[in-house]
Amino acid sequence: MQKYWPGKKCIIMSRDQVRRFDLKAINELGMPGVILMENAGRSCAELLKEKLSDINYPKVCIFCGTGNNGGDGYVIARHLLNSGFRVTVVICGDRDKIKGDARINLDILERIGQPVELLDPLEEYLGIGVQAYANDADIVVDSIFGTGLSGQLSVEYQQLIEAINTLNRPILAVDIPSGLDCDTGQPLGAAIRATWTVTFVAVKQGFVHSQTAAYTGEIFVASVGIEPVP
Repeated sequence: MQKYWPGKKCIIMSRDQVRRFDLKAINELGMPGVILMENAGRSCAELLKEKLSDINYPKVCIFCGTGNNGGDGYVIARHLLNSGFRVTVVICGDRDKIKGDARINLDILERIGQPVELLDPLEEYLGIGVQAYANDADIVVDSIFGTGLSGQLSVEYQQLIEAINTLNRPILAVDIPSGLDCDTGQPLGAAIRATWTVTFVAVKQGFVHSQTAAYTGEIFVASVGIEPVP
C-alpha cells in the first residue's frame, strides 16, 4: 500500500477509467469480481489493524451501502473478526438490493456467525441509531457509496452522512469518502470527512483538488491484485 500526497507522481483515474479497468480485469483477464473485492477489503483491514495496534480488543463499526462498496465492508469485517476484533456491521438501506459479489460476502459473514444490523435512512431518529451503533467504536468505516456515485444525494443519505461525521470518531473511507464526486472532488450535498481513505488501483481524479483533503484525510492507494499500466 502506497501513501499519496499532493504533487506526488502517480496514476490518476476518472470514474469512467476506473470502471473500464474493472471490466478489463473481469472480462478480459478473467479475474472474478469477488477476488477484486477480497483484495480491496483485505487492504483496508490491514490498515485498520495497523492503526489500532496499540488498543486491546479494539472495536470497529462498519456502515455499509447496498452496492459493491458495501461488499468491501463485509470483507473488512471478516478479516477483522479473524484477527480478534469486535465488529459491528450496519447495512444502510434495503438489504434486498444487495446482489452479486457483495451478496456473496454478506452471506459468508453471516454464516460465520456475525450479526448484521439494519439501518433505514428514512427512519425518524436516524442520528440516534447511528450513535447507538458506533458509540463505543475505536474507528468507524465508511463503506456506503463508491466511485460510481453521481448526482446529488437524497436528503436522507445526506442526513446519514452528517450523522456519521458528528460521531467524533476517526473514520476510514473505503475507496472514496461517501458523497464525494470521483471526478470533481466536490461533495454531492454532503460527504464523509474521513481521517484516512484507502483507495483502490489509482488515485481518483477528484483527489488532486486542494479542497478535497478535508474529506479524504490521508490517502493510501491499495492494490486489488492487478495493476494499471502507467
